[in-house]
Amino acid sequence: MKIFRSESLVDYRTYTFNYAIYCRQDAVSETDEIYRAGFLPYSNSLELRQPHYYLSRSLRVILDNFKPTSENRRIDKKMAELNPDVVLWQKKDFDNNENFQKFCLDYATERFKSAMSANRFAYIYNWSYLSHIFEFKDAGQNVLGYVFAIMTRNILHYWFSFYDLQHSRLGLGKWMMFKIIDWAKSNGLKEVYLGTCYGTKAMYKMRDFKGLEYYDGNGWNPDMKRLKQKCKSDDNFIVDDFKQSL
Repeated sequence: MKIFRSESLVDYRTYTFNYAIYCRQDAVSETDEIYRAGFLPYSNSLELRQPHYYLSRSLRVILDNFKPTSENRRIDKKMAELNPDVVLWQKKDFDNNENFQKFCLDYATERFKSAMSANRFAYIYNWSYLSHIFEFKDAGQNVLGYVFAIMTRNILHYWFSFYDLQHSRLGLGKWMMFKIIDWAKSNGLKEVYLGTCYGTKAMYKMRDFKGLEYYDGNGWNPDMKRLKQKCKSDDNFIVDDFKQSL
């Protein structure tokens, strides 16, 4: 494991000279340490052969503090009409066939527009430490969705999700996240990592789940009120927190 910095944005007006912080993973045994240090997988370059991670305002659930909310129960009740089931696959046993790839890429085209090419999807799927895939189906064995998960004995990263947008009215995406968090708690894991938390579009994670902490650059912070303030002001960011406090 190697942590390094790369020079980034410069703003002489506010004396702000940024360095992006990255981590290179050298062994699978480093996974827990990397996530607990606030890093998330970097998948935006297809040229990197060795897994790299970036430091960000990431969000996690401490499972000892997690319990279903009224919103979780409401979505669970709505989804019951589909009588859904979930199967957990180890990636090495999963059938990476054309139907699966088309399902995921069709979703990505609709939701991510040009951000997920077929090549990038293949790069993510073949990520060295992507270990598991959750497959969701309805009672008729129609696919509802998939979730890519990086998992160890202690942690789970809910990385990429792909789902049938016809069932968005039922809250399928939020339900899949809830079911995996609930599964992780039931199976004795310690933390579930939910990706970055920037902007107002990410605020549903704060509303829907208990036991949350966010990485604030120095450590894990449970202050959800402060996080909401940050998300609301992200689009109008001027200077860093330290300068704002002076």
